[in-house]
Amino acid sequence: MNFQVTFPTKWSDFDPNRHMRHTAYNEYAAEVRVRYFKEQNFSIEEFTKHNIGPILFTEETSFRKEIHLGENISVNIKLSGLSENNERWKITHEVFNEAGKLAAVIKVYGAWIDLTKRKLTVPPKEAKDLFLKAERTDDFEIIQLKKK
Repeated sequence: MNFQVTFPTKWSDFDPNRHMRHTAYNEYAAEVRVRYFKEQNFSIEEFTKHNIGPILFTEETSFRKEIHLGENISVNIKLSGLSENNERWKITHEVFNEAGKLAAVIKVYGAWIDLTKRKLTVPPKEAKDLFLKAERTDDFEIIQLKKK
């Protein structure tokens, strides 16, 4: 399933050089992740109900083309890795400028955390299919977890 969101950019997304701030790219990617989870019937309210949340270990952004003030952008989500128990995941976002040119690639490596124990956790059964319909990258991998 291809999941992509188009956003109108806003004044606060831009720096004095009149191109999009580097952190704004990551903020739009985070918004796409939350919207994807909601689309898969696991909204912020579900996270709260199960007392879990997503955390990031790494976030890497590669910039390709500028995005200028007033442009609309489109951001997608692709699954690039998943552990067998769904505890850990890798997601790739592609950010496109208004002309449809690839402007940035954002790769995140994350997991689920139990918000009471403050430890990594396996998501509840209600979230077991969260990534089932996600489009996968060509380099998708099964994330191997170390034995405890």
